Formats: sequence, C-alpha cells, structure tokens
Amino acid sequence: MTMTVGLPPGDAGTPPHRRSGPVFGYMVEGEPARIIRAGEAFREPGGDVIHYRAGNNLADAWSRFVVVMVGVPGEPMLTLVEEGGLRERRGRRAARAVS
Repeated sequence: MTMTVGLPPGDAGTPPHRRSGPVFGYMVEGEPARIIRAGEAFREPGGDVIHYRAGNNLADAWSRFVVVMVGVPGEPMLTLVEEGGLRERRGRRAARAVS
C-alpha cells in the first residue's frame, strides 16, 4: 500500500504500534519527532518490533511523508500495542536511525 500521511502542527502521531511488514518512506515536508528532514528517506522494519511515534515536531507547520507499506496477507497493516505488550517487547524497540 502506498499513501501520503499528513500530521498537523504539534500532532503527537500514532501511539506505540507494530506492523506486519516493513515501511519505506520519503519525507515531503516538515519534521517528525524522529528528525527526518524534507528530502530524506527512512525505513522501518515490520514484524515484532515496536514503533513509538511518528509525530510532528513543528508547532507551526504540517509534516507530510509518503510511505510504502508491505503487509502480510490476512494480517492487519498496523496493530496498536497496549502497555502489557510494551513490557513484553521492551527489548524490541525499532531503531531510531535514518537510513
């Protein structure tokens, strides 16, 4: 699935979650919580790793990015992870580095 994601100024983003497959993205404009500047790309692994936030660091402008999400047939593309799941997976936090 390919989509454009827009986050309004100061938006906290998606709560902790995991995905069935990897995500590849391109920052069109703005600055999310994990600093990815316009023109930079990123990759996030799928599977049993936790992604914490994709919020907007900017208080006065939107952030927009294009993502390609690869999913596993029959599984949800994104699953929110509750507090108990975070404790169980505390060692599986997704890396914060930009690729």
